[in-house]
Amino acid sequence: MYEPRVVSGMRPTGSLHLGHFHGALKNWVRLQNEYPCLFFVADWHALTTHYDTPEVIEENVWDMVIDWLAAGIDPARATLFIQSRVPEHAELHTLLSMITPLGWLERVPTYKDQQEKLADRDLATYGFLGYPLLQSADILMYRAAWVPVGEDQVPHVELTREVARRFNHLFGREPGFEEKAREAVKKLGSKKGKLYSELRTRFQEQGDEEALKAGRALLNEQQNLSMGDKERLFGFLEGSGRMILAEPQALLTESSKLPGLDGQKMSKSYNNAITLREDAAGVTKKIRTMPTDPARVKRHDPGDPEKCPVWQFHLVYSDDTTREWVRGGCKSAAIGCLECKQPLIQAVLAEQAPMRERAQRYLDDPTLVKSIIADGCEKARELASETMREVREAMGLNYS
Repeated sequence: MYEPRVVSGMRPTGSLHLGHFHGALKNWVRLQNEYPCLFFVADWHALTTHYDTPEVIEENVWDMVIDWLAAGIDPARATLFIQSRVPEHAELHTLLSMITPLGWLERVPTYKDQQEKLADRDLATYGFLGYPLLQSADILMYRAAWVPVGEDQVPHVELTREVARRFNHLFGREPGFEEKAREAVKKLGSKKGKLYSELRTRFQEQGDEEALKAGRALLNEQQNLSMGDKERLFGFLEGSGRMILAEPQALLTESSKLPGLDGQKMSKSYNNAITLREDAAGVTKKIRTMPTDPARVKRHDPGDPEKCPVWQFHLVYSDDTTREWVRGGCKSAAIGCLECKQPLIQAVLAEQAPMRERAQRYLDDPTLVKSIIADGCEKARELASETMREVREAMGLNYS
């Protein structure tokens, strides 16, 4: 139950670009080989800012899933699903909204930031204010251990931890908790029960964090305990009540080092992006027409790579030898800008070739994508049902 899962989602904004690949997807591909991963299409989140144009979301959903698969996300290793197909997310969001102070949502940095950036949209809605809490429900539903995020999203994970802590404090103090926990210790067996008690004492009396880690690891290994007993022992270990919702950790990922074609952040809205599956002719044309160092007006004018957007692409795609060739050739005007761009065109096309190949089978047979998502939604609902059963019981909502 408490296996160290990774949970992450993306809003369906349509076809993804190379900035998405280098900022998130490449990391997802690595993580799927290290942890059980759940990756979801956050279509409800898309409605928080695009509620007036819902017709674009459906097409964007499938385009984005194909991009995930093209990038190397493997449905045999990771669970892929659509948020709205797992209605338990909405139920948990509603229940968490009953206990979450309004001030916690208003202080999330992206709340005011997004209102300013999207000033052309009416975002004075409950959905927009509450989307960080919906994000918390997405994470807490699967008892995620890790949430891969950039620095700007760390406050969202902190909010999720606070919400989990508050929920466990309010609803984890079941009648007779300590007696039930001590009975659960006996079920570990004599040897493991003694070790658990020693680790618990070391953590609670000496603040030994290593003992806490060892205690959690011991419990994670137990296959024969019921879900309720496991939760009690996690809470008993930490000196709290029954741990119904697990507190996740932020898994900090580097932001994409790949800028847009003009040096700004890569974004379709800036019209400076190369999409993941863009055709070779389009990629070639976009890179060949990239702006360069303004000082290089003529072919024989020397330039400075640090002042050129093309250099930032070389930092991502080129090896040291090519970079030295670019740096020396640019500063001495030994090479022209089109010569400088040619290795990049080749590198980007080489990176995209397997992506286009992987995507083609899903474009040829869209039912394959629908099947992958259907299977993923079924798996996600099984996990979500377990969590919601525990949440309802803790809140006294399991009456018939």
